[in-house]
Amino acid sequence: MAYLVTGGCGFVGSNLTAELLRRGEQVVVLDNFTRPGTPINYAWLQTIGRFDFFHGDVRNSQDVETIFRAFPIDCVFHLAGQVAMTTSLENPRRDFEVNVLGSINVLEAVRLHAPDATVVYASSNKVYGELEACVLEEKPTRYEPAGKKDVDERARLEFYTPYGCSKGAADQYMQEYARNFKVKSVVFRHSTIYGGRQISTFDQGWVGWFCQQAIETKHNPSHSFTINGDGKQVRDLLHVSDAVACYLAAHENRAQGIGNAFNIGGGYENSMSLRELFLHLEKELGIKMNPRELPWRANDQKYFVADNSKALRLIGWSPKKAKADGIADSLAWELQRRNA
Repeated sequence: MAYLVTGGCGFVGSNLTAELLRRGEQVVVLDNFTRPGTPINYAWLQTIGRFDFFHGDVRNSQDVETIFRAFPIDCVFHLAGQVAMTTSLENPRRDFEVNVLGSINVLEAVRLHAPDATVVYASSNKVYGELEACVLEEKPTRYEPAGKKDVDERARLEFYTPYGCSKGAADQYMQEYARNFKVKSVVFRHSTIYGGRQISTFDQGWVGWFCQQAIETKHNPSHSFTINGDGKQVRDLLHVSDAVACYLAAHENRAQGIGNAFNIGGGYENSMSLRELFLHLEKELGIKMNPRELPWRANDQKYFVADNSKALRLIGWSPKKAKADGIADSLAWELQRRNA
């Protein structure tokens, strides 16, 4: 079985590639090393097993097609993408080219050269916009829905911000290629993924970023940092090991998943607000964190928790890692990076 992992040296991609290598699978990685930390992840993957690496860009159709001409690809995990909403506002053209054109290039290569291959795509919960139909109540540490606690795939699609548009367009192209060209595509609409090998920044990877701020506060109690909004916004936390298991389940159970979009997250029991994460980190490290509030980011969801029931029903997947254990993993990873 030959697997192509686009963005295979990124956060989720490197974890997924590592698991495939441990299983003895043939793996091809396509990455352009634009994300911080990708060369480090590449070097780490080389210690795990042998794989074929292409330094290329999904925006270049020739880079993608070269791989399909050279290898009999059975499954594509399409993880390459522009992943920050703030970056999409700064450079919407690049956001479009990476997320939409790059996805079209992958789909066309599969359609023309590997029609039996599975394609599993990393979409986003941002395709649901601000979820205006969800009525929220403000609690001391979080926002909480007045009704149903999680969001299923029947929620209205609203592509706000260039990032929401680009991920949403690629999301829909994946499903339309399944309908019109019989491409065996599966779409995952992710919430927050966190864990080891993530190089978090202020605008992407918030669990890891605030773990960094907590560690800095441990060394410098006067350390201050900023947050957007009041810190009560909620996401469900999905550990990267569970995300990897989900991708593998999509391919293993592709007959049931093809043509479907799935909301994928840690579920309500693993939901957490920024303030609740700060309280947890303060207790774990014996510190007092000092966030400074900035205005809300445009179109930031105050609440998103994925309803995973469709994924459980069709591909037999559900998250396993509890948020306390996952946050401990993230802290350990950030400490390792700091001390390297």
